[in-house]
Amino acid sequence: MKFLDQAKIYVRAGDGGAGCLSFRREKFIEFGGPDGGDGGRGGDVWIECVDGLNTLIDYRFQQHFKAKKGGYGMGSNRSGAKGDDVVLKVPAGTEVLDEDGETVLADLTEVGQRIRFIKGGNGGFGNAHFQTSTNQAPRRVNPGQEGEERWIVLRLKLIADAGLVGLPNAGKSTFLAATTAAKPKVADYPFTTLHPGLGVVKVDGREFVLADIPGLIEGAHEGIGLGDRFLAHIERCRVLLHLVDGTCEHAGKAYKTVRGELEAYGHDLADKVEIVALSKIDSLDKETLKTQLDRLKRAAKKKPLALSAATGEGVREALRALIGVIDEGRAEELQRGVVPEPWHP
Repeated sequence: MKFLDQAKIYVRAGDGGAGCLSFRREKFIEFGGPDGGDGGRGGDVWIECVDGLNTLIDYRFQQHFKAKKGGYGMGSNRSGAKGDDVVLKVPAGTEVLDEDGETVLADLTEVGQRIRFIKGGNGGFGNAHFQTSTNQAPRRVNPGQEGEERWIVLRLKLIADAGLVGLPNAGKSTFLAATTAAKPKVADYPFTTLHPGLGVVKVDGREFVLADIPGLIEGAHEGIGLGDRFLAHIERCRVLLHLVDGTCEHAGKAYKTVRGELEAYGHDLADKVEIVALSKIDSLDKETLKTQLDRLKRAAKKKPLALSAATGEGVREALRALIGVIDEGRAEELQRGVVPEPWHP
């Protein structure tokens, strides 16, 4: 299945049905009076967060979604039927943005969340509604109201507790494959990861979700390489694991390159808790390892971890550092009683 994390679609609620112009006509009833019913309400557009989806591929080939129009009113004071609703099913972590792609209208983060995004038009009044003491046979009816319509952007942000960042070929996919059941593509050339990936990590009897995104290079915020759009998938993470390739020319410069791209991207990504680790240490001799660790420590201004996903050395220590930050974040949320706020159209 192709990974699609953004889609622009058009949604329209149903129009209300028109009211009916009708008079009661029965034998031996000379002045039956008006009996035109009201039109039915147009269908609404709902957005629902469901389980079993992890991409927006359903909106790749269909971009227009229209609810049904309400039924017309009928004689004998019969109201028209309500139009059928349209339900857009999206994966957890989907944001609904305005047409400009910036204004967030709704954020669905939990399976089961369901919002009525736009309402259908009200049905028009039939002529029975306009009967008065001075107008016993009104010939006036209302047309149904038009349903709301708009273009919106659906943007998926993967929900993960921790995220992997680093330059291309820093060992992120190898780390994900070594610590989870995920099977990302692993090769010895840059940009082997073209789409974000998720995996569930189990450490010390606890679990957390780890996200891997394509590598960043200098100028990614200007669209160089694969750009920085995939950074949206780690915006929800509590902690970042920054992997720096130990076999690169200068670990400190590599670290600063990625940090520069995180700061250029914004969205408070550079302010997240960061754990720095030198990867691929199995390929380094002792002298080179010490030199690279010193360079990385000066650049990050903190003591980095050293690990090798290929041999497993230092991996458990890194996972424990991640779960420690995640547990603290979860405890703070429980203390504050953080719950998702309902959205009202």
